Amino acid sequence: MQRLQQVFSGRGLVIAIPFAFLLAFFLLPFLIVGKISVSEMETVSFKDLFTYSDGVLSLSLKFSNYIFITQDSLYFKTYLASLQYAAATTVLCLVIGYPFAYFMARAKATLQPALLMLVMLPFWTSFLLRVYAWRGLLTEGGWVADLIVDLGLDQLLLAMGLISAPGKLMHTPFSLVLGMTYTYLPFMILPLFGNLAKMDLRLLEAAADLGASPWTAFWKITVPLSKAGIIAGSMLVFIPCVGEFVIPELLGGPETLMIGRVLWDEFFSNNDWPMAGSVAVVMVLLIIVPLALFNKYQAEAQERP
Repeated sequence: MQRLQQVFSGRGLVIAIPFAFLLAFFLLPFLIVGKISVSEMETVSFKDLFTYSDGVLSLSLKFSNYIFITQDSLYFKTYLASLQYAAATTVLCLVIGYPFAYFMARAKATLQPALLMLVMLPFWTSFLLRVYAWRGLLTEGGWVADLIVDLGLDQLLLAMGLISAPGKLMHTPFSLVLGMTYTYLPFMILPLFGNLAKMDLRLLEAAADLGASPWTAFWKITVPLSKAGIIAGSMLVFIPCVGEFVIPELLGGPETLMIGRVLWDEFFSNNDWPMAGSVAVVMVLLIIVPLALFNKYQAEAQERP
């Protein structure tokens, strides 16, 4: 009875609500997708995993889809491309977002609400409209495309392999990464700002008194103390970028095939739901397993004296 009262106490409810949310909106849907991935499809329905006949309970699991994923190079290339584009987007968001978050955290308290408003302002417009806007900006005749060509930056992008021809900016790795960086940049800035705004500035003053240069103090004090914000922002950018579908579809091209497009094709073009479920499960595991191992390593590192 006492144990039950502890569970339903205020602290227990605060802990239980997030777990219930994850159970309802992550674990259960993931289990449903996992069930579909090992099921046999019959036209528009699935065979039951458990069958009971003549007193015998049988479990039938189909793993051929997972075996096919390991054998077909298309899936390996799309998984690898998705991870590469997501990693590139995360790095760019960090490089652009960290200075902006640092400036926001060091700005006057009266300016910070206005700066936060500027960061969140894009969310006032539909995500789809913002991506479509980049199509107009990067196509031939768009002012961003004209500016890049006039400055000769298209030759640099061509040398880096980000575009296929001079002046051709749309449907390339460049347009894809640019669109994802623009879209997910606020998700990097906000956690970094929240972390940097809480930092004790007296530590920097003490470093300066001990003879450390501003650059040395930044690398040895500010960056380590903002590690939690860097990790949180990177996860908020990297995870959705891996499974992104809309931006690769509108701004990418045949050279930028990502796993989100493969999932769409399997679900709606091929109508092969078990195969699509297998692709989705593998994608989730590619993200969740490294994160779980990383979190375990971080927890063990913090427990060490």
